[in-house]
Amino acid sequence: MPKKPTPQPAQIEQQAEVKRHPGGRPTKYDPAMCDIVIASGKEGKTLAEMAADLEIHRETLNEWRKLHPEFSDALKFALLKSQAWWEERGRQGTFGGIQNFNATGFIFQMKNRFSDDYRDTIKQEVTGADGGPIRQQHEGAVAVNLRGLTDEELATLEKTLAKAVEGGEA
Repeated sequence: MPKKPTPQPAQIEQQAEVKRHPGGRPTKYDPAMCDIVIASGKEGKTLAEMAADLEIHRETLNEWRKLHPEFSDALKFALLKSQAWWEERGRQGTFGGIQNFNATGFIFQMKNRFSDDYRDTIKQEVTGADGGPIRQQHEGAVAVNLRGLTDEELATLEKTLAKAVEGGEA
């Protein structure tokens, strides 16, 4: 019977890689993809466009972001570059540097792409002392027409008002 050939280092490494991968198709991830993502960002592209440039699904892009810290950093930098690209176009357009510049379209893009930096709504909450509810106090006379009340309803109202004046609950 012929003797099995001794595996070479490259084969051992390849076999180890196969064992590390739990199943399914091997990943297409390559650290060089970080450069592609950054180049896409420099053109003002979105995450969906970056995924398309890499010829992967958006879900794969998000998964790689979680699995590969260098890819996550590249995406953050790419989004920063994308925002800078858009801001530069807006600055140029505002001062007449872009023919037929559509300011409304630009504003729409900025608010939706970069909502952390460009938003109109400001959330405000008002609370009372120490973060509690706002205390309301009403003072003054109140005009009430009591003519339509029965004697029984008037008696109940009188008792309720007496308790309120004394500081009790109705």
